[in-house]
Amino acid sequence: MNIGILGLGTVGGGVVNVLNKNQAQITRRSGDNINITHAAVRDTTQIRICPTEDIKLTQDPFEIINNNDIDVVLELMGGTGLAKDLVEQAIENGKHVVTANKALIAIHGNKLLALAKDNNTHLLFEAAVAGGIPILKILEQGLSANQIELVAGIINGTSNFILTEMRNKGRDFGDVLKEAQALGYAEDDPTFDVEGIDAAHKLAILASMAFGCELQFNQVSTEGISKISGEDITFATELGYTIKHLGIAKKLDGKLQMYVHPTLVPKTHLLSNVDGVMNSVLVKGNAVSETLYYGAGAGAEATASSVIANLIDIIKGTVNHDILGWKSLKNIPNCNTGDIESIFYLRLLTTDKLGVLADITATLANHNISVESVIQKQIDQKNNAHIAIITNLTKTSELNKAVAEIQTHDYIQEDVKIIFVKTLN
Repeated sequence: MNIGILGLGTVGGGVVNVLNKNQAQITRRSGDNINITHAAVRDTTQIRICPTEDIKLTQDPFEIINNNDIDVVLELMGGTGLAKDLVEQAIENGKHVVTANKALIAIHGNKLLALAKDNNTHLLFEAAVAGGIPILKILEQGLSANQIELVAGIINGTSNFILTEMRNKGRDFGDVLKEAQALGYAEDDPTFDVEGIDAAHKLAILASMAFGCELQFNQVSTEGISKISGEDITFATELGYTIKHLGIAKKLDGKLQMYVHPTLVPKTHLLSNVDGVMNSVLVKGNAVSETLYYGAGAGAEATASSVIANLIDIIKGTVNHDILGWKSLKNIPNCNTGDIESIFYLRLLTTDKLGVLADITATLANHNISVESVIQKQIDQKNNAHIAIITNLTKTSELNKAVAEIQTHDYIQEDVKIIFVKTLN
């Protein structure tokens, strides 16, 4: 089978290398020889991480799309502009497509998957979520007997690396971000990673696969980690929690909740111990209960592993034309963000004067919110008190009303920090 690659960078080079070193094993599994015949690149003279002697390099990606001798196209270039045009054309030309492009699937997947079905081709994207963890196949096949109740995970390695370093070494966000960029974990513009957009793309895909609904990226509530301070990390530790950047999807009372937010997770939960650039996804089903999957969420060969697994499925003919793993998709309404119930962490900086803490707790009580835990630090050099509060379970809308009322008082010295607390039971 002849393969054309769009993009021969980290993932594309990884695919070539894994195919080369595991060729005999892959042939035994697939029953066919996989030949990378063409690759589209920006610069044909650039030094690559993989051998290219037997690959025809071109700067025109449409040369691959329109080549009748190429059976499968691997879209590994990223982006949602040119990549979308190329994938559409490849499908219309009758070629199967495998992609690692989570943004492309999250934003344009509904249209592209329908197009693939209409053209009797396959569009597969295991590598788009959690790198080397085959979580989409697990949802589609391994857990297909279950009604999925919850999907929650650490699905961006960059943000997890930053939070791990902040917790373990007492470093601040900006300092760790610079190191992440130097190590290649974060881009020069880190917005997609640290502000949760990358994770939101992945969560939209996970939610659709888990609950059998169309992709709804624009309905994912998203908050990044750039405003997490060392003080938040310290307070969380003292209260028995670890701060993780989680993507969470669940269906409750017939409505879909999807959000990517910093979250306090109990230290005793396995997700709280997933550190560095690693990924982990928790799936709870009504038959199997909780299952947890852990592994490399990025990297050349880890991601290539998932790309090639999809490629083998196409060769073996084990792929069907179901969209997102379902014979039919349901229209599931989205839950209003304000209706989401959670325990919350609040951090307040207040003037140190008599009655402040009592006034704060009274305001919360007026909104039917009780205080489960509280820490008040000694006065700082500016005569301010540092307070951390864990609430009971309450609606987001009520919590926001209470906080807005608290912030009208002159003893509040900066915006109250709000972070979700999830036990994930």
